[in-house]
Amino acid sequence: MFLANSISGVAQGISMIAIPWYFTRSGDTSLFGYLYAVITLVSLFWGPFSGTLVDKYDRKKIFLALNFFMAIVLFSVSIYGFSKGEVPWELVGFVYLATFMNYNLHYPNLYAFAQEITEKRFYGKITSYLEIQGQVASVLAGAGAALLLEGTKDGTFSFFGFPLEVGQDIAPWGIHQIFLIDGITYVLSFIIIFLIQYRALIPRAEESGAVFERLKVGYDFLMNHKSILIFGIASYSIFVTVLVASFYTNPIYVEKHLLASGDVYASSEMYYSLGAILAGVAIHYIFREKYISITMSIIIMTFMTGALFFVLNFTQSIFLFYGMLLILGLTNAGSRIQRVTYLFRKVPNQYYGRAGSIFFVTNILFRVFFVTLFAIPFFQEKNNIIHSMGIMGVFLVLSGIVLSIFYSRIKMSNEINE
Repeated sequence: MFLANSISGVAQGISMIAIPWYFTRSGDTSLFGYLYAVITLVSLFWGPFSGTLVDKYDRKKIFLALNFFMAIVLFSVSIYGFSKGEVPWELVGFVYLATFMNYNLHYPNLYAFAQEITEKRFYGKITSYLEIQGQVASVLAGAGAALLLEGTKDGTFSFFGFPLEVGQDIAPWGIHQIFLIDGITYVLSFIIIFLIQYRALIPRAEESGAVFERLKVGYDFLMNHKSILIFGIASYSIFVTVLVASFYTNPIYVEKHLLASGDVYASSEMYYSLGAILAGVAIHYIFREKYISITMSIIIMTFMTGALFFVLNFTQSIFLFYGMLLILGLTNAGSRIQRVTYLFRKVPNQYYGRAGSIFFVTNILFRVFFVTLFAIPFFQEKNNIIHSMGIMGVFLVLSGIVLSIFYSRIKMSNEINE
């Protein structure tokens, strides 16, 4: 599972860095903003449906279907690009849509599958391992994107923002070439997943009924456990801002405020991933449950992340930008590890996909709001994108306040259920 996820994750990460930069470099940032908003809005309907699929069908077969579908999409667009010499923005946008739909099913399925085959006493460790694996793949993706998007200059390319000698000149790759590599990795991932053999430790009952009936089961569970609902929604705030920044505002911030090139954007994603790897290794030592509860650790990291966005609003230093992304990776991954560990303990595997999809809907609504707001021409003029950082900082502070207000209620729920 880890190997398959790593192989496809590297190439997928390169594509998801290359696509925003494709639109930024072509000057179509507002177009990409509206495209991102529409795709996110489509996810509003796909997310809940994907949760019902995760809880109804064999999760290994879902992985196989996703890898097969993504390979077909990427190979088709890549072949078109090779035949025409370029890929129109509509097809690039379609790949972005397909990848987003894949994300929305892949990750809920991944966590539900991990919960299904892991003993309860190892929940904390498995969430950390998943984070480390995913972020190592992201570091490699960032390095690959920096090399492929900008090529080399006099035999060197930017690695973590520093020149690295490779000994030869490499021309920048076209988006269709990147898609080809991505498609090949999905084929490799399909083969590896096909060979997985496992025994589920948590039995699941066979479910019937229409999609909305099955979704209502997850909704009813959360309505009967409101502390989990409040925690699940508010603890997603860091993830909301990270997705908006990584996939939309950061490329514009790099080009129009930092006045830098694509290798800086790709390197920033590497620093972010490095911070996330540190979180995977150390988060349970930094916030030991014996002294600091999961909820309190997320409150601390939410306020920290808000402060980071305020700093980005006022600085024009590339290396400070790298430092902020490093810490942002730590807080986002750390909060995700803590959140998933909490949900593994509190949400039965039978309902995990649907409960997660309901949290995901609120996540989508916030992202649609922010991306639509930041796609307004005002934010595209000069370096006005810096104001988006301040706005997301305010959002995080407000989320931290909500978690603080309900802290006692969530903590009491922990004591009763555990």
